[in-house]
Amino acid sequence: MIETEILVAGGGIAGMSAAARLASLGREVTLVDPAPAGGGTPDLRTTAFLQPAIETLEHSGAWAGMAGDAAPLKTMRLVDAGGRERVVRKTADFNSAEVIDRPFGFNVANAAIRAALTARLDEAGVRYLHQVAVFGTVERTQTRIARLSDGRQVSARLVIAADGRDSALRQMAGLTARRWHYGQKALVFAVGHDAPHEGVSTEIHRTGGPLTLVPMPDEGGRPRSSVVWMVPGPKAARLAQLGPEALGAELTAETMDLFGALDVLGPHAVWPIIGQLATRLTAPRLALIAEAAHVIPPIGAQGLNMSLKDVETLAHLIGAAEDPGSAQILSPYQARRWPDMAARVAGVDVLNRAAQAEWQPLRDLRHLGLSAIHDIPPIRRLAMKLGLGA
Repeated sequence: MIETEILVAGGGIAGMSAAARLASLGREVTLVDPAPAGGGTPDLRTTAFLQPAIETLEHSGAWAGMAGDAAPLKTMRLVDAGGRERVVRKTADFNSAEVIDRPFGFNVANAAIRAALTARLDEAGVRYLHQVAVFGTVERTQTRIARLSDGRQVSARLVIAADGRDSALRQMAGLTARRWHYGQKALVFAVGHDAPHEGVSTEIHRTGGPLTLVPMPDEGGRPRSSVVWMVPGPKAARLAQLGPEALGAELTAETMDLFGALDVLGPHAVWPIIGQLATRLTAPRLALIAEAAHVIPPIGAQGLNMSLKDVETLAHLIGAAEDPGSAQILSPYQARRWPDMAARVAGVDVLNRAAQAEWQPLRDLRHLGLSAIHDIPPIRRLAMKLGLGA
């Protein structure tokens, strides 16, 4: 039997961040991860951390270890490119200087994030168990007992489920989630280009879904960007079969030569796009965070930033509390996080469906909506503040 104050189940970036943040409060934390040490399959993605999430990483002591691999995001550019035709109808720039005195955030390769978090967990004395999953839990009055896949058991005052969209812990606790599909998949890879990105993250909306290029640090003096290209499933299957040159040529045409010729760097991955929201976030001595609680399409850099808001909310509530898993902690967590999650999940759902639209009147409505949000200064500033998590 392993005894700990807090057990975090799930070794993704959200679970690692939760363990590091709660350990920074002086809590005894155990993290279990089904993947082998090093994370298993290489993660080709990057993560755009907005300023509130960076503050959480700073509190945890992990940000300094990844800041050197980060590219600033000074401007969010939305491009309405009509429908099947490749024509820019509207470009809307949202500049961080209008609302804060620093960039909106920074984009960091997931591999660099994991390396920094791993180092921080080691420094903080977090017990990190690899290739271990939670197979069952039993609720006690003062603890929750978790049975691990290697035969050991963990007794914790609080169990945090960060075990993904198909969360076993959520199901074990009798919590449900509503899920829906968009018929899309996202191709994820990196590109090099001649035109400097100048700290501008570009999201292009045509039909089928948004195409986003997010700045990465230059390599060898050449600008780089990470790409998240959301398309219908059949198109994703076709694109995934292309070699680097052919994929780069398709992407160059799709971006309407805004960046010049785009060269695909390294392999690409394909991820299914779904939406999901847990109907409740807590059970006795258990809390859901990250994709165990909410899943959204990768639009507006909201996904992992929502997850770190879950982490920071729990950290703020736990603080120096005697019992981190009591109802006095979990009830406010439910009350504070679920309405915000529901609102953001709904908002991103609307944006994604608008980006998918092929019917001309809907595309025109999307164009008018973008113009209204961007061209009226008070609304533009409000939209930026909401995007940052206000």
